[in-house]
Amino acid sequence: MALLTFKGGVHPDDSKRFSKDKAIVEVKPEGDLIYPVSQHIGAPAIPIVEVGDHVLKGQKIAEAGGFVSAPVYASVSGLVKAVEPHFTPAGAKVNSIVVENDGKYEEVVYPKVKPLEEMTKEEILNIIGEAGIVGMGGAGFPAKVKLSPKEPEKIEYVIANCAECEPYITADYRCMLENPEELVGGMLAVLKLFDNAKGIFGVEDNKPDCIAKLKELTKDNPRMEVLALKTKYPQGGERQLIYAATGRAIHSSMLPADAGCVVDNVETLITINRAVTEGKPSMERIVTVSGDAVCEPGNFRVPFGISHRELIKAAGGFKCEPEKIISGGPMMGFSMFTLDAPVTKTSSSVLGFTKDEVARFEPTACINCGRCVDACPSRLIPSRLADYAEHHNEEAFVKQEGLECMECGSCSFVCPAKRPLKQAIGSMRKTALANRRKK
Repeated sequence: MALLTFKGGVHPDDSKRFSKDKAIVEVKPEGDLIYPVSQHIGAPAIPIVEVGDHVLKGQKIAEAGGFVSAPVYASVSGLVKAVEPHFTPAGAKVNSIVVENDGKYEEVVYPKVKPLEEMTKEEILNIIGEAGIVGMGGAGFPAKVKLSPKEPEKIEYVIANCAECEPYITADYRCMLENPEELVGGMLAVLKLFDNAKGIFGVEDNKPDCIAKLKELTKDNPRMEVLALKTKYPQGGERQLIYAATGRAIHSSMLPADAGCVVDNVETLITINRAVTEGKPSMERIVTVSGDAVCEPGNFRVPFGISHRELIKAAGGFKCEPEKIISGGPMMGFSMFTLDAPVTKTSSSVLGFTKDEVARFEPTACINCGRCVDACPSRLIPSRLADYAEHHNEEAFVKQEGLECMECGSCSFVCPAKRPLKQAIGSMRKTALANRRKK
């Protein structure tokens, strides 16, 4: 059978060999932990602790600031040292709660939960919302909001995004190998919300061991199916994944629910399972540390709030001073200027490179080769959109569907002229979207 995929995309070296065979290692933080109150799309959480308070692991320290928001929980026990602005991995300065780790890891008593089969839909949604769960694949959209579409009866597919198409990152891969039961448990919880939905696990075919494990676990459940997807970037993009798995196309003005779909990341579903079965809030995640500057690349279970500096230390430190450090993947991640930023709910990886290859490129004029058009998964003309962006022609940019760009970077990757297409288009998209909101 032909592998499921989408039109366009690229095939960068996946570089997963550095960490894919490294089992998950738990890291205990040593220094202070920093909890930004904005780790999600939507309104910032509101701190409910003050300087001098003693908190326990699993204690809520900031409550949701609105419907589209998510609470924040302490991942260690200790003393609240400050409530002040700190940098996030993306470089923004955000109000944050600083907790001095006392090293005792004293934990709250989690609320008892009913068996899943006895829970109502409302109870499941309330547990997910109260647990502070957001999309952990990068977007950070509050899970309760995503799982509360206007017409739940029209949801036909719940898709687990198991593609992990970004080079270097292997966190989801290790989760699927080491905790597949929890992933399936999270899918069961979400399927209970949608009576007419089928659960799909979309896994790239470069992970045959994960496909085999998930097929074995779901073989007796007629509501679940494991699909092998063609290994291609950006197969894990929401629009590309929906098209590959269901044949349904969506654009930037649509939500997945408009196509009868809900998409959740591997770690999101595992965290949902823990909230529903154990009553535990979202406090930790798996992060890949990799790159040629890292001594011992691997996958680490870390509490939210731990600094990236401690995370790098857990991977043996750097072999030499890296020229570039990236939070996330090399295609859609962003360069970091400080390792003191904390790991947040959307931190999937940190990569250290001995050379900044991109900075060495000298862009030249477009040669009209059309490679960016062939690679674009959104069926756009990136070279033309970049021209509009560079000339600040917002009207033409919008007219030529520039807002449909998902900023995957495929165009920049294939461009022989080394033009910064993604950066130019992304900048104009932000401007156009901001102006649209003003109107």
